Amino acid sequence: MNTRSIRKYVAVSAVAVLSMGALAACSGDGSDSADGTTTLTFWHNGTAEPILSIWQDAVDEYEKANPDITIDVVPIQNEDLETKIPLALSSDSPPDIYFSRGGGQLATQVQSGQVADISEFTSDWLGDLGTATENWAVDGVQYGVPYTSQVVGFWYRTDLFEQAGITGAPATMTELHDAVDKLKAAGIAPIAVGGKDRWPDAFYYNTFAVRECDEDTLKQGLAEADLSDDCFTKAGQDVIDFIATEPFQEGFNGTPAQQGAGSSAGLVANGQAAMELQGTWDKSVMQGLTDTDLDPLLGWFPFPAVEGGDGDPSATLGGGDGFACTQEHAEECADFLEFLSNDDIQTTLVESEVVAIPVKEAAAATISDPVMKSVYDFNTDAAYVTTYFDVALPTGAGSALNDAVANLFAGQGTADSVAEAVKAAK
Repeated sequence: MNTRSIRKYVAVSAVAVLSMGALAACSGDGSDSADGTTTLTFWHNGTAEPILSIWQDAVDEYEKANPDITIDVVPIQNEDLETKIPLALSSDSPPDIYFSRGGGQLATQVQSGQVADISEFTSDWLGDLGTATENWAVDGVQYGVPYTSQVVGFWYRTDLFEQAGITGAPATMTELHDAVDKLKAAGIAPIAVGGKDRWPDAFYYNTFAVRECDEDTLKQGLAEADLSDDCFTKAGQDVIDFIATEPFQEGFNGTPAQQGAGSSAGLVANGQAAMELQGTWDKSVMQGLTDTDLDPLLGWFPFPAVEGGDGDPSATLGGGDGFACTQEHAEECADFLEFLSNDDIQTTLVESEVVAIPVKEAAAATISDPVMKSVYDFNTDAAYVTTYFDVALPTGAGSALNDAVANLFAGQGTADSVAEAVKAAK
């Protein structure tokens, strides 16, 4: 850790949903003042506690140790970043540090010419973060750094499963269908989904594809933005067939994923639905949407095996969260990212249950919740992790995929619609 990189911190900031006018005012890049102080702008998606305070406390700690640096923190609602980041990167004043999921999405952003190569500034410490960093490299050049890895699975209410007479977590699609039937018979909405935001719908297509396709076919299809293989068509049909069983809550196409008690996360948190297919961050989101202590009530299981599929049942869909830098203050940005990667901050993220899979092994040793430990162990033992399709693909193709899957959830399209949409967007 270099001279700027210090000890622990905790932070996040207040929700800021900016209008386009406010975006232009706030998105300015860092500036150097006459007194020698450098100001960096930091965009993240931690708009709720506890991560809101975790990032803010980290910034405060970093500024204290580096009085020549000021960091303006701009929390932005996760779903808004999809449009705000490309807009900012097409402007003359992008943020110096911005939220990034890496992959093809980051590769598309690199084409703007605004994203900084930070290879030189990270080479001494990047190896401490393991292979997760590879998803923030484009053609061997490092443009960002992750702070967590993620996998997708079903979070579920153990009390509602017990109420419906379900004695174990479903391991196959047949068992999942049986659980859905039992929950409906008990008058409980089986699965909540935030269809309004589209990407939660896409998790179903993606995970069905992970179960239907072998690893090589998945990698090739995503690398070439070509989902024409029959296994992707099977995944599309799996989605259509699953929707036909009516497993979701009423009005699921208009339900947000994470905003408010009426969101899909809020429905599970407040006992109004039994399950949600979501990422590892979902527990902390749910806890922020209820006064109920969810620790004794939540369980987790991986997406069930699909009978006859070519995918490895231990494989999974996942990705990670991190940050990238823009050009003007690339070295200062990289230094701040090194600070965010230290053991103490990683441990804080784990202990707050914002992160289930830290990028530092030392932090993983502090996982105490048995459910979070099961998520971590599943990721460790997974045959492979396929990156979220909308992140792995170039931005336009990823957005087209999400739209096409959302259309399936709205009763429109065919098993080939997603592949056709991706092809048209290439």
